[in-house]
Amino acid sequence: MAPPSTGAREKLLEAAFKVIREKGYTATTVDDLCQAAGVTKGAFFHHFSSKEALGVAAAEHWAVTTGAMFEAAPYHAPADALERVLAYVDFRKAILGGEMAEFTCVAGTMAQEVHDTHPAIAAACGAAITGHAATLVADIAQAMADHGIENAGWTAESLALHTQIVLQGAFVVAKATDDRQVVAESLDHLRRYIELLFSADNREETIQ
Repeated sequence: MAPPSTGAREKLLEAAFKVIREKGYTATTVDDLCQAAGVTKGAFFHHFSSKEALGVAAAEHWAVTTGAMFEAAPYHAPADALERVLAYVDFRKAILGGEMAEFTCVAGTMAQEVHDTHPAIAAACGAAITGHAATLVADIAQAMADHGIENAGWTAESLALHTQIVLQGAFVVAKATDDRQVVAESLDHLRRYIELLFSADNREETIQ
């Protein structure tokens, strides 16, 4: 017979996604996580030595689970690289459903709180965010090559990271104003910005 704790770690990590996005890392207690996961406190400390250890694991698990979702997402379908980049932005807008806590970022939420107090969590959050940005680099680089963009003063890596900076900033403002529309509008601006970077007029100005 499988031990009662089977699956408890995964349940706690999934609970962390929900509770931390609703309450924040600092306000979330071990009891909150255990209650949300439906496990005992003993099960928690069997898998995690502390709440900080859970925070690190949650950021890492977030990167893995969201990575799988984005890898299977439809924005990879277009044959044209620039269209794939724009489709990524469109996809991020399309998944803004549900409550605020359902579409905001666990890694971003924790990083805002713990960057000074829990460096291990902050590092895991940073790796999750920059790791996701890195998945866009190949398409951006191909789009730059396709459109003859060289010596532009920006790189595929910097634009990929900028997409995440826009998203994380939009999530913060959306929470502060209780207005999810901020995120949608920011993504619209991001799409227009990317289109402008690759426009013929902009390329001519760069060459000059």
